[in-house]
Amino acid sequence: MLASVDMYLQTERVTLRRLRADDADLLIELDSDPAVMRYLSGGEPTAPDLIRDRDLPSILAGYDRWAGDFGLFAAATAGGEFLGWFCLRPERDGPLDEVELGYRLRQVAWGQGYATEVSSGLLEKAFTDLDVRVVWGATMALNRSSQHVMEKVGMTVTGALETPEDMLAVEGAELGGYRYEITKEQWEQRHRP
Repeated sequence: MLASVDMYLQTERVTLRRLRADDADLLIELDSDPAVMRYLSGGEPTAPDLIRDRDLPSILAGYDRWAGDFGLFAAATAGGEFLGWFCLRPERDGPLDEVELGYRLRQVAWGQGYATEVSSGLLEKAFTDLDVRVVWGATMALNRSSQHVMEKVGMTVTGALETPEDMLAVEGAELGGYRYEITKEQWEQRHRP
């Protein structure tokens, strides 16, 4: 169960909130599922110590770095069930008006429309509350499900990506990936009455 303190965004079925230091076990469980990690590590889990000692402290520091406007956020149903996480954040030293949209969901959440619902909500927040100019996302060429979500929320392919060296052993790595983007102007055109 996931309490909804430190709420960041509320959609019809999902609450996003800041992660806390005591959420490590949720992230460890998520990253231990080979299907979830398929396009990230070839199915290898993230070591629990890395999540506790590297990943989670970095996530928590991001809230301070960006004054709570951006970061990586836990996603839960109205009943408090942990679904995974979503991020809306700039590159570490990048401009605040160009941010990444990303997500990692438990298998139980796949195919339920959560990724599209929350991604839509994050785009609205980015373009109406946070003075963002462009939102981008990256995915592997084989990850058609992720591409479909980005396309449904109006993002389009703006370029091909090479696979990072540390991911060359992942299935489909030789195919590379895609960068998707949507600008504030494009988003506004889609949402005019």
